[in-house]
Amino acid sequence: MNYSYVLGAPPATATLRATPEDFEVHEVLGFEPDGAGDHALLLIQKRNTNTEWLARNLAKFAGVKQVDVGYGGLKDRNAVTSQWFSVNLSGKTEPDWTQLESADTRVLRATRNRRKLKRGAHHGNRFVITLRDVNGDASELEARLHAIRDQGVPNYFGEQRFGIDANNIEQARAMFAGEIQVSDRHRRGLYLSAARSWLFNAVLSRRVTEQSWNTALPGDALMLDGTHSFFVADVIDETLVQRLHSGDVHPTGPLWGRGESPLRAAARALEDDVLRDYTLFRTGLEQAGLDQERRALRLRVEQLSWQLGPDRSLRLEFMLPSGAYATTVLRELVNYAQTGAVAGEP
Repeated sequence: MNYSYVLGAPPATATLRATPEDFEVHEVLGFEPDGAGDHALLLIQKRNTNTEWLARNLAKFAGVKQVDVGYGGLKDRNAVTSQWFSVNLSGKTEPDWTQLESADTRVLRATRNRRKLKRGAHHGNRFVITLRDVNGDASELEARLHAIRDQGVPNYFGEQRFGIDANNIEQARAMFAGEIQVSDRHRRGLYLSAARSWLFNAVLSRRVTEQSWNTALPGDALMLDGTHSFFVADVIDETLVQRLHSGDVHPTGPLWGRGESPLRAAARALEDDVLRDYTLFRTGLEQAGLDQERRALRLRVEQLSWQLGPDRSLRLEFMLPSGAYATTVLRELVNYAQTGAVAGEP
């Protein structure tokens, strides 16, 4: 699906991930570990390494079950990333974690915590991304970067969520249609997440087209910044307009599942119109037992800075909350080609 752009087609082309070092991701935990408890908490830097593969190796190395290893989220494989893992060592002697290190893996910190890390437990991710072979007007790039810093970008789910050539969406369709049976829990979860994300992106793209992705429609569900809490606004008054402008609240889109949509009036009419053609996906998600949730349509790009190099490189640094995709920022800036494999989900 070709999703709408806020600022029109990107004014430049570039190469992404020419080397893993061009895509750095640093997980921000958002809290200080307890320093005590049954769970070893490890900050690990990895290069060209899959998060799930490393989690399996951690379990094997520590002599625990895979379910005893926790992490906040998947990190990009074709990159240099640092993220936290928890390992439940209840009743076990803590191993020498340095023995886990390799040419592509380093243990940066080891401490203890009372609780297992769960998905989404981290605060966010800090990205340091270098684009190579940037070809485009520098002044247009600068103007677009300022706009991104000031107003954010549409909070699309990234292409990673849908798999290579959107294969996860095709598999989800086949699963919902009863053409295939998916017994593997992990794979089934991937397909369900992809289907949910597909519907969300479709709604968001329409709202970008209609220029309502960062404003409120009557009957909208508005999410408080930095939370998952939302309220329905039947009347859009001046106070609410100011809160939207300041980024205190954001309009939302659907993470589809069971239950009645909270939207009313114009917001409900728009969403119903977009999702009318997705009956198979909506029914499949409901029958899978997922409950309706909401996700902000707008993504704020915090601490954004940049540097254009004489070698046609563009170095970007910015912070995103957990669950957001760096590629959704990049797509508003450049048309990029990836020299490495498609990344895993952040």
